Amino acid sequence: MDLRPEEITAVIEKQLESYEKNLQMEDVGTILTIGDSIATVYGLNDAMIGELLEFPNKVTGMVLNLEEHSVGVALFDSEVGIKEGDIVKRTNTIASIPVGDGLIGRVINPIGEPLDGKGPIACTERRPIEFMAPGVISRQSVKEPLMTGLKAIDSMVPIGRGQRELIIGDRQTGKTAIAIDTIINQRDSNVFCIYVAICQKASSVAAVVDKLQQYDAMKYSVVILADANDSATMQYIAPYAGAAIGEHYMYSGRHALCVYDDLSKHAVAYRQLALLLRRPPGREAYPGDIFYCHSRLLERAAKLKVELGGGSLTAFPIIETQAGDLSSYIPTNVISITDGQIFLDHDLFNAGIRPAIDVGLSVSRVGGSAQSEAMKKCGGKLRIELAQYREVAAFAKFGSDLDKATIAQIKRGERVMEILKQNQYESLDLSHQIIFIFSATQGFVDDVEIDRLEGFEKGLVDYISKAHPVIYEKIEKDRCFSREIQEELTLAINEFKVIFHEQENHKEV
Repeated sequence: MDLRPEEITAVIEKQLESYEKNLQMEDVGTILTIGDSIATVYGLNDAMIGELLEFPNKVTGMVLNLEEHSVGVALFDSEVGIKEGDIVKRTNTIASIPVGDGLIGRVINPIGEPLDGKGPIACTERRPIEFMAPGVISRQSVKEPLMTGLKAIDSMVPIGRGQRELIIGDRQTGKTAIAIDTIINQRDSNVFCIYVAICQKASSVAAVVDKLQQYDAMKYSVVILADANDSATMQYIAPYAGAAIGEHYMYSGRHALCVYDDLSKHAVAYRQLALLLRRPPGREAYPGDIFYCHSRLLERAAKLKVELGGGSLTAFPIIETQAGDLSSYIPTNVISITDGQIFLDHDLFNAGIRPAIDVGLSVSRVGGSAQSEAMKKCGGKLRIELAQYREVAAFAKFGSDLDKATIAQIKRGERVMEILKQNQYESLDLSHQIIFIFSATQGFVDDVEIDRLEGFEKGLVDYISKAHPVIYEKIEKDRCFSREIQEELTLAINEFKVIFHEQENHKEV
């Protein structure tokens, strides 16, 4: 049989065409070293910072170092089964997380995988976990209150939507309690809440989730968990994932609150990664860019201009101190980044004052701009009165002969301190807070014994809600504290005092 050259050429060309169609190009590298969930990979010259890489056994890693001939990669999972010489593939995808209303009510890990056993996440949109913060031109001033429901905070350390307020204090002083109470208090405010748990026990976070469910707060909340058993990489990216979810609401014109619990452990996780990646250590062995890590995270909290939707992302970073030392490295870093701090004192906590807020060291740099007019008028002098009381009380310990004015000031201060006490999960709306603070600062409870103040508070709320409900309505509707309301409230408190004292005298008899 004769072979014609044109037929052979046609067959070869056809095979080459099909070969080109089936050809797949992949950018791959080789593992040089691996250990402690850190891998050095050779050959990925085009890899990007933050890019996800695919390792054997379906393990994923994120590029954190770009060297001349290699890249440093932090693995999300254990490196068991992965060895030197294995092939690593690029995904050409920057680390991201699913965002949207499908996350509401869910417990997820920092890469968006569900941990609550409720099935897959119903979200189609994704956002990169690292994102540039809004510029100055895109922001407006913080002026819209974000109520925590806690008398001591809303009156003296007001917080606004778009603010970054640090919660700082020793271990077991109630830092998480303040954050959870604030989340619970957002039930009627259309604020979506993200709680990021970093390096905590899974059982502790489960208890937090149970409380949020008990108070119906999971209907507008999502919990991100990177527990103590997770890799340092998971713990490191957890707060950035929380910020990404919050940004989804902010850029869509809505409001979000993100709690980072806590950034002390986040700094430790980043230090571990940095040292294993052979980055040079600095103060307390933290890398030099630890400040930048926290600043680029917290700068993402903002109140956007109306033209951009007017959305906001409020940040509640939490920092744990050692023996109340505010001057150590990480606390001073985060204090300088945030717009104020709520300092919880261990001695006050042990003395039974809850929340244990140190008024002298706590501050909101937004100030009265984030307060309603009603709270400004009612609680404006509260901080000064408490500071004066503490000064006089400390002096009174050394002297026995006190004049009547000093004794009266001490009695007033003791009752104000007592009024500001508040149990966990008992958040109050604005009208109730104003009634309590007004009754204490105006001297209506000066003649009430301290151990009976709690009963006085409860009775006063019940009495006004039944006999003078208009007072509540006016305060909540107008958010002001006019002279007319003050006169009505004064009359109502005096009426209740007569009833209260009669009841107390009857009990004694």
